[in-house]
Amino acid sequence: MSRSGWSRKQQPMLGTDGTIEAEPRGPRGKGRRGAVLIASGVATILLAGVAIVAFAPPGDHADLVSAAQAADTHRDGPAVALQVLSVTPAAGEKGVNGADPIRVQFSAPLAASTPMPRLSPHIAGSWQVEGDTAVFTPAIGYFENTKVTLKILGGSNGMISVAGASAGSGGRLATDVTESFTTGSFSTLRLQQLLSELGYLPLTWTAGSTTVISPGNAELFAAYRPPAGTFSWTGSYPSALTSQWEAGAANILDVGAIRAFESVSGLTMDGIAGRAVWSDLLSAAAKGKDNPNGYSYALADQNSPETLTIWHNGRVVLQSPTNTGIAASPTVDGTFPVYLKFYFTYMKGINPDGTPYDDPVYYANYFNGGDAVHQFPRASYGWYQSLGCVELPWDAAETAYGYLSYGSLVTVTGPVA
Repeated sequence: MSRSGWSRKQQPMLGTDGTIEAEPRGPRGKGRRGAVLIASGVATILLAGVAIVAFAPPGDHADLVSAAQAADTHRDGPAVALQVLSVTPAAGEKGVNGADPIRVQFSAPLAASTPMPRLSPHIAGSWQVEGDTAVFTPAIGYFENTKVTLKILGGSNGMISVAGASAGSGGRLATDVTESFTTGSFSTLRLQQLLSELGYLPLTWTAGSTTVISPGNAELFAAYRPPAGTFSWTGSYPSALTSQWEAGAANILDVGAIRAFESVSGLTMDGIAGRAVWSDLLSAAAKGKDNPNGYSYALADQNSPETLTIWHNGRVVLQSPTNTGIAASPTVDGTFPVYLKFYFTYMKGINPDGTPYDDPVYYANYFNGGDAVHQFPRASYGWYQSLGCVELPWDAAETAYGYLSYGSLVTVTGPVA
């Protein structure tokens, strides 16, 4: 029965003779009644076999208990559902640095026991909770041009807030959230920096005063975002080579250096810095594995008298008269990397008069199709006599073969016959 259903007015009292007595008056009566109510809080009075309950006045202990019970009921309710506020990198973003952390911010602080998002492709690294944000720090990072998919778990086994874990219900992300981003391309400038550091380019690279690069994640980070620094030439090289160099832009010096590195690393020599090249290059840089062959460059000058000059590590190591192609089969001007070498081989083809040839040659260094720097016996040198190759006397050819390695650049310049 509701509180208002009980009567709290004074009930008649029976005397000893069964008659109804008047209500006690004066201080004594009031004191007795007040004492009963205050002492017990709720007094039960028997009247003709009927129990009458008197409630305590507002603001006493009964009201405090009711407020506490109401608070408990509110506190035991489900927590507010979790929501994703932001993801970094953003959904659909391109050109992302694959070594950067991945951050997912939520609408409430996360429970320490929350399940973490999942990454595909999977890489080594660790997730941790930072207040309302889940942060993934890669051990190394993603390689260039990789599409990365992030799945943020929702539902009954999804990510949960501190409030949800405390209440035992609610506080979870309602459904899975899936987003993707794509990493950028590695920097040509950083490629050049590493190839210079390891001696595959005829330059040195000096890092800026505040640049600190260490193995692991920092090396991959720099592949996307190269540090500041300066290049300088190692020794003296002709303008035929130096004019082709441009920091930060792909050029023929890069191609030769990549081929040289591929040769040393046992990779297919295509002169392209793909995944295998970058992976081995970052490892070589971390271990300080320099180019064991040094840097060599050859310049065949078709101005009369024709000469071949070779530089190694910035100094001239060979200068010899040479022969290049006749008008019917000229040696084309340009700069090309050595892609094939034979100590001894047979060169076969058709002479300008239509007769076949099958010539044995030594110390062959192929640089442009069938054109090679090699030994060939002639009565004299310094003129247009070959069928496109750069011919040398025996001793000069032997020296050239020792210096020219895979990836070494050969420049042919001057008037074509």
